[in-house]
Amino acid sequence: MIELLWQLRQLKNPICMITRFRMDAALYEPAQPAPGKIGRPRKKGQRLPTLEKVATDKHTRWKRLKVQDWYGEKKRDIQITSQTAVWFHNGQPPLPIRWVIVRDPKRIFKTQALLCTDVNISAEQIIQWFIRRWQVEVTFHEVRTHLGVETQRQWADLSILRITPALLSLFSVVTLLANLHARKQKLPIQQTAWYTKSLPTFSDALNIVKETLYSHRYFRTSQFYHEVRKGPRARPTYRLSRFTYAFVQVLFG
Repeated sequence: MIELLWQLRQLKNPICMITRFRMDAALYEPAQPAPGKIGRPRKKGQRLPTLEKVATDKHTRWKRLKVQDWYGEKKRDIQITSQTAVWFHNGQPPLPIRWVIVRDPKRIFKTQALLCTDVNISAEQIIQWFIRRWQVEVTFHEVRTHLGVETQRQWADLSILRITPALLSLFSVVTLLANLHARKQKLPIQQTAWYTKSLPTFSDALNIVKETLYSHRYFRTSQFYHEVRKGPRARPTYRLSRFTYAFVQVLFG
């Protein structure tokens, strides 16, 4: 892990990485230059307390921060403390980092630590960038559940390379079409007896888009008589999920 992060820092255009951090990692002060001494320069300075000790130390200064969009919540109050250090392990290059400890004043989630390979980034910015991963994780969960990403089976290399970007593009198209519908009228939310939700999810967006496409294909009319014709019968493979959902609701209450 240290080797990978160190190599990303050595690029011509360094990549800033933010990730979770071990609370028991070995941290050190930066090595101080020692002019006049013979031999290899030191890689690290004095040993620093672990983040576990920092988190439990009563003298640690905590800063209260209100975070927007904290893992599905609109706003969340947290406490943070941050400092710079050198992460070092025998046989690995020394890695300058900025660490951030995040604590919940309500004691709902466990105290955790983050690291950033750019020591000039503020702790507040690190938190804001890190919580964006929630939207990414939800997106990958939705495309796997409803669109079948990582469940398809292809043998050709080109098919394997094409199908995942195509399904991710389909996710974007469905989201944009549902957003256009939501601007005109409220999206219908499907409820079940075992799961209640107050906001629409991707499954609701997918259902309204399918319903719109089916209606446009099979139930549209024309003002010109000569254009009116009997449409083809729908294949049995087509599933009107909203109609099926309504039927199940009526049948089972």
